[in-house]
Amino acid sequence: MSEVTPLASGALTQRTFPPKPSQRTFLPQSRRAQLASLVWTVVWKLLACWTPGWCNSWRILLLRLFGARIGWSVWVAPSVRIRFPWKLTVGFGTIIHHRVIIDCMGRVRIGSHVRISQYSHLCAGSHKYIDPHMSIRRGPITVGDQVWIAADAFVGPNVTIGDRTIVGARAGVFKNLPASVVAVGDNAHPIRKRENEQVGRPDGSGIDV
Repeated sequence: MSEVTPLASGALTQRTFPPKPSQRTFLPQSRRAQLASLVWTVVWKLLACWTPGWCNSWRILLLRLFGARIGWSVWVAPSVRIRFPWKLTVGFGTIIHHRVIIDCMGRVRIGSHVRISQYSHLCAGSHKYIDPHMSIRRGPITVGDQVWIAADAFVGPNVTIGDRTIVGARAGVFKNLPASVVAVGDNAHPIRKRENEQVGRPDGSGIDV
């Protein structure tokens, strides 16, 4: 596409614009995967997102039917949003609270006795900003055992969080975090070691928060 622009001298110059990116490049996945994602979204909205808290076993069953690997004694709130559940693995005794978003563009592995607090967002993918089509770049997320991701935190792709680490409220995690630390900040960084805290149990009690 181009545009002709008049100059003060009366001459004309032609300004050239880059082509508009194709929308399909924002969904670099097979039609089968797109269809499965659509079916999953409809199923979750119709059969799960309105259910009361005590229907947790039903929500876990739906996740497993769509390929998620879920351990025992896991609790998932009805308002949780999970994309591509067939790329999700969750260990036993983990709690995923209200309004959490888990976007499994890449593999997401969550360990055992993990607590993910309300409004947190785990996103295993991003856009290639240097690509004019803004195509998708996938990257795995690995969350170790006995981790606490506090309210409204964000975890980006290609990130590993070590065992027993705490991610502070509204922190942004864009690089690996070691085990047994407390990390805070927009670009989360350790501020101290986590020592001598209680070990959590499957029901969530005993976790030092």
